[in-house]
Amino acid sequence: MTRLSTAVRGLVTTLATVLAVTVAPHAAQAKTEPKAPKDFVALRTVDPTIVQEMRYFTPHNFVGERIDGYRQPLCILTRPAAEALHKAQKQLLRQGYTLKVYDCYRPQRAVDHFVRWAEDLDDQTTKDEFYPNVDKTRLFVDGYIAEKSGHSRGSTMDLTIVRLPAKPTRPYVPGEPLVPCYAPQGERFPDNSVDMGTGFDCFDTLSHTLDQRIQGEQRANRLLLKSTLEALGFVNLAEEWWHYTYKPEPYPDTYFDFPVSRKSLTRQ
Repeated sequence: MTRLSTAVRGLVTTLATVLAVTVAPHAAQAKTEPKAPKDFVALRTVDPTIVQEMRYFTPHNFVGERIDGYRQPLCILTRPAAEALHKAQKQLLRQGYTLKVYDCYRPQRAVDHFVRWAEDLDDQTTKDEFYPNVDKTRLFVDGYIAEKSGHSRGSTMDLTIVRLPAKPTRPYVPGEPLVPCYAPQGERFPDNSVDMGTGFDCFDTLSHTLDQRIQGEQRANRLLLKSTLEALGFVNLAEEWWHYTYKPEPYPDTYFDFPVSRKSLTRQ
């Protein structure tokens, strides 16, 4: 090989390296996030009166930090689920109540975040509130954490009932002392919800919707939510009083991963 051809090859290699370094960031920037199908909507566009307290956008959840994929505190659902919730809301408003959603559509990346947290047995930051009686090694076995969630299909939501006029829930202060989620309502973290016997996302058998230890006003509140929603096509997950899925689901076998944001709902 001549000195000239060696020099030319060296120049080509250098240029290729420079181009690779220059183009790679642009390629990464050009990556587009997945979009929601056209029949997904922001709940507020269907019913602006339903209270939204999107817990996974905040650090007040069992992981202890904002969850991956939650770009905005926004409830997104398939349109049929949102419209059915609107019907439930009209009924409850006449009785002096409002619905409040804690979570709606949940991207797969958020579920993956839950799984990583559950696998990290050294992270016990939130145990005192969310799973005081459950060993973290049992979260998968006992069904509290799974690698797939019905929320990712778009027709499942976590919700409760609030008596009107709805008082605001005070903000969570990271690092504040934690109280078991099954403590009496006046002791556990304040929530403007009616008393359901436990807080939201309480990993305990007391969260089972029809647990016989839950009686009186607490049971009546759970049954009011259950009867209102089931009459409109919702199905409750028996292990979680707050968890409902609208049936039939438009996407019973699809787990979406678009972020929770208004941008995900745009068609551009």
